[in-house]
Amino acid sequence: MVVVSARGLEREKVEALDLGADDYIVKPFGTSELLARIRTALRHSPKSMGGESGGEEKITIGELEIDFGKRTVFVSEKIVHLTPVEYKILALLAKNAGKVLTHDYIMKEVWGLYSNDSHTLRVNMANIRRKLEENPADPKYIITEVGVGYRMAEEL
Repeated sequence: MVVVSARGLEREKVEALDLGADDYIVKPFGTSELLARIRTALRHSPKSMGGESGGEEKITIGELEIDFGKRTVFVSEKIVHLTPVEYKILALLAKNAGKVLTHDYIMKEVWGLYSNDSHTLRVNMANIRRKLEENPADPKYIITEVGVGYRMAEEL
């Protein structure tokens, strides 16, 4: 979803992105810029994210199970409710388990080319950890690589 608005305050942009928007564009803008942002949003939509799992429909890491086909997440056999943005981040990390993904890479993959607010990523990551981890202060699924980015554990 791309939000088109005349309001350009940072807090309004952050709120819209946190609520699930893929991008936020402020009027006035050019048609080609809008079309590029829509193409980016379509590339990163949950439907396309679910269909690009490299042939794997499910990933299980310890007690965490992600079913890309059904777009569901379970921890210890209990459903975990994630926002669309949280799911995109988790799916991206899971599909690249074991690899360190930089802050910039994650932001571009999730929010598109015009993202530059790493605070939004940190807030979403904290929310994901609260929902997945037994102890969010000592995460076992999503590891922070200080100054670089995040890595999903390959196995526990």
